Amino acid sequence: MKYPFHIWMWVCGLFLMALPLSASPESSPDPQAEELNVKEMILEHLADTYEWKITGWDNGHITVPLPVILHSKTSGWHLFLSSKLHNDENSFNGFYVTHKGKYKGKIVERDASGAEIRPFDLSLTKNAASLIFSSILLIILVMSVARSLRRNPMEGKKGFIGLMEMFIMSIHDDVIRPAVGKDHARYAPFLLTVFFFIFLNNLLGLVPVFPGGANVTGNIAVTMVLAISTLLVVNLTGTKEYYKEIFWPDVPKWLKVPVPLMPVIELVGVFTKPFALMIRLFANITGGHSTVMGLTAIVFVTASMGATINASMTALSVIFTVFIMLVELLVAFIQAYVFTMLSAVFIGMARVESHQKEKELVETKYKTINK
Repeated sequence: MKYPFHIWMWVCGLFLMALPLSASPESSPDPQAEELNVKEMILEHLADTYEWKITGWDNGHITVPLPVILHSKTSGWHLFLSSKLHNDENSFNGFYVTHKGKYKGKIVERDASGAEIRPFDLSLTKNAASLIFSSILLIILVMSVARSLRRNPMEGKKGFIGLMEMFIMSIHDDVIRPAVGKDHARYAPFLLTVFFFIFLNNLLGLVPVFPGGANVTGNIAVTMVLAISTLLVVNLTGTKEYYKEIFWPDVPKWLKVPVPLMPVIELVGVFTKPFALMIRLFANITGGHSTVMGLTAIVFVTASMGATINASMTALSVIFTVFIMLVELLVAFIQAYVFTMLSAVFIGMARVESHQKEKELVETKYKTINK
């Protein structure tokens, strides 16, 4: 089977990336060199930061400084760029980023007793900046697609517009409409926004260069806000029958009075459903990023084991990393799809009608067909 020339070029390029690491002569490991802490490297990649790193080398790095907004109980409000903050020895106005303790990676200051305390922090971090960027990008993409479809609604679309139309119609017709039911048009804007927001941020998280690489959907605060949004939509638009099934379910009375066993279980279920959405998205994205970083770390872990071992493990690391990245592309879509589908199912469950109304609707449809 013959493969296209550009595929061979990609494969050769991946292996050439490993040559600088494997071409050096064998040498005994430097006892003074600090060993790579893989756990710290992975956690540092997943953690939020006050600057956006573009690239780096032994003697320095290129970063995009982000605005720091702090309020100290002693000195009031402060606004400056994160490039002024580094460590204990290079603090700015008494503020610095600590690298140990319970506030590790956060901006702190010292009180009168010398203890580290946290000021009120409203800084624009890497994840927050990426969130703003992805939101603006999503608005631009959706508005351009909407404008194109409005201009020629009956014309078949090609390229990016056709791809977006396929995604929209697939999610709307195969997920939202059957899961929500007759009120699907009311909830379609929210559910489509959730899908594309998660999908776009998942894809940007896989891009290793600026402005990608931020761990937005792997941040539990972001997934919590998405889950709370679903919780509010479900429970603020639920029908009377939905609340009746929660507080007075159709079970034997001894399960409801004098001890409200079933109502308590149903009420707990109201909160466990969005909690499951939050944890599922957070855990899967975090696990994927950790796997990629762990495979990449093999290159540096084996650097002190000699050129032969390092060259073979580097080639293996590149192959497996590329494979996992391709899997992560699929996971990026699946996680957005699953979150949207379950949200639609929960909304549909909250729009349940009474059995009498359902019977009347069936009878009306039957009479209409007979006429």
